[in-house]
Amino acid sequence: MKKKYIVKKNHEFQEIIGLRVFIKTDPYYIYFRKNNLNYPRFGISVGKKLGNAVLRNKVRRQIRSMITIDPNLNIQGYDYIIIVKKNYFKNSYFINKEVLLKNLKK
Repeated sequence: MKKKYIVKKNHEFQEIIGLRVFIKTDPYYIYFRKNNLNYPRFGISVGKKLGNAVLRNKVRRQIRSMITIDPNLNIQGYDYIIIVKKNYFKNSYFINKEVLLKNLKK
């Protein structure tokens, strides 16, 4: 994923989460807001309670690959913060991918 598609700054995370506009799913919370760009930006948050650094980085890589694989995502002009919950590990990669892509298209 290119740098321009990433939300990295803490104040941007706080602004998006502070709006309290989100979709609650079993493995994720997906916060979003409209931006003035014609491309989407994503931020991924995996808490320390979910596992060690190796496992958290694996989850981040999986989510980035879920987002970049699907060319049919028509989600221009939004910022997304994806917060991973413990239930992420109860499902397989493919089920988590299906849930994420379905909710991003809403």
